[in-house]
Amino acid sequence: MFNIFGTKDTGPVADAVKRHWVDTTLPAYLRPYARLARWERPIGWWLLLWPCLWSLSMATVASGQTMPNFWYIFLFWAGAVAMRGAGCTYNDLVDRDIDDKVERTRSRPIPAGQVTPKQALLFLVLQALVGLVVLLQFNTFTIVLGASSLLVVALYPFMKRVTDWPQLFLGLAFSWGALVGWSATMGSLSAAPFLVYAGGILWTIGYDTIYAHQDKEDDALVGVRSTARLFGEKTKLALVLLYGGATVLFALAFYIAGMGWISYVGLLAGAAHLGWQMNALDIDNPDECLRLFKSNTQYGWLLFIGLLLDLWI
Repeated sequence: MFNIFGTKDTGPVADAVKRHWVDTTLPAYLRPYARLARWERPIGWWLLLWPCLWSLSMATVASGQTMPNFWYIFLFWAGAVAMRGAGCTYNDLVDRDIDDKVERTRSRPIPAGQVTPKQALLFLVLQALVGLVVLLQFNTFTIVLGASSLLVVALYPFMKRVTDWPQLFLGLAFSWGALVGWSATMGSLSAAPFLVYAGGILWTIGYDTIYAHQDKEDDALVGVRSTARLFGEKTKLALVLLYGGATVLFALAFYIAGMGWISYVGLLAGAAHLGWQMNALDIDNPDECLRLFKSNTQYGWLLFIGLLLDLWI
């Protein structure tokens, strides 16, 4: 039955976390919006948040401080949740015809009829406004820099139709926080955040290639392109190059920013984690691909803890 918000809950999304608080706690009329924003899947905002926090930690050292700005950490978290939700809502609006043809995504709120496109658009605007309020808390340079990312974000959902490298464009969008995290403290940019940005792009291509292997068969049927389809059986070799390149770029960024040896211990632990991902990967096992993709939250923690310990010790 439709409620006052004009939505209807027809059950959880097929690839969503089962029995999550979205389905057990939220009122039924809010659940479709929560699913649009992927609130039950925090991995997305974690992946958006990590480059911000890495870069913020580096900028803290470069500026001669000994403690990161915890207000900024909160703002980055709030912005990551809001803008990841907005990005997912926008992506679902653009991809609603494709999602209807893919087994894993046809139960998402828009193709399932839980939310109309107009309702989803309104929800997108509301989330973007939250992101704007967060962005306005920073210096002018960071405000302009953050707003500049919207062009890449707007292009990303269309790239899977025209190139085998949509994961590259996801990396351009998801790694933007490496620039913002630095500029929030410094009010400008330098080589170090650009190196983190470049490394983040390679890391993103790697983990999203693993994620895309879940859908490669359906993608082939509907004409969606991806690095998973491009790399195919050579995915592990591609990951060696992508993850290896990301590690080298991060190490160079740490060096330029003046980080101490403990940060490199964290980076080494992160590299070991990426090596475990590559060794465990079975590209024909969708459940394993999803598990390895989600494990990149742990990779983010390894680098961040190393950077924090370097600050404090």
